[in-house]
Amino acid sequence: MSIETKDIRFAYGEHEVLRGVSFEAEPGQLVALLGPNGVGKSTLFKCMLGLLKNYSGDTLINGKSVKKMPAADLAKEVAYIPQWHYPSFNFSVIDMVLMGTTSQISRSSVPGREQIETAEQALEKMNILHLRDKGYTQISGGEQQLVLVSRALAQKARILIMDEPSSNLDFGNQFRIMKQIKDLAADGYTVIESLHNPDQAYMYADRLIAMKGGMIVADGKPSETMDADLIEKLYGVEVKVHSLRHDRIRICVPNNLNID
Repeated sequence: MSIETKDIRFAYGEHEVLRGVSFEAEPGQLVALLGPNGVGKSTLFKCMLGLLKNYSGDTLINGKSVKKMPAADLAKEVAYIPQWHYPSFNFSVIDMVLMGTTSQISRSSVPGREQIETAEQALEKMNILHLRDKGYTQISGGEQQLVLVSRALAQKARILIMDEPSSNLDFGNQFRIMKQIKDLAADGYTVIESLHNPDQAYMYADRLIAMKGGMIVADGKPSETMDADLIEKLYGVEVKVHSLRHDRIRICVPNNLNID
């Protein structure tokens, strides 16, 4: 299931946020969207999902325009995982994941055995089935993020759009969630995620898209695009990029870092 953006442009009043963003993502590909705060990554996702209406350009799913797709049909193709989610009620984990199955049943129906099995399979895939009956607000931030991914899997969409999935997580949970996301791409999902950490983008992504000023300024394999010049262009800091483990890992270190 492929997804393509074509010349997406959007402005808040006089402030132009997106200025002609075009790219395509394919099944089995983990695409990392990298860029500073306010560059338009979240706005781009909202345009791609049809959550913002007054934009120009288009998003195509297997060649079909999102603008012409009913919400229920779009939900069968694309799942969105937000940065964070605070429900007003302490739903159980299984109920949170079951919410992802609503596009599979009629509005007047309630989830049945098939939907429950789908939700449980999604939890098992994320290795958190043991949390099934716990309250969502009573589990850790990393576990909550895995629940949101499980909910997206229960939706049975093959395109996953993730807005900073590792933000606000501790060091260990960042690596756990990123490994799970990498595994989903290996299973054939099309994954597009925004990230703030260049090291993570290099370590896990198959493709890196860098944005600055509402435009794409670099697009390609992380090994071919992520260097000191790109980091300075994006974030305005001079760094040295160190390669480790036969270039499987790259670490950005600020030039003005003084360690005695």
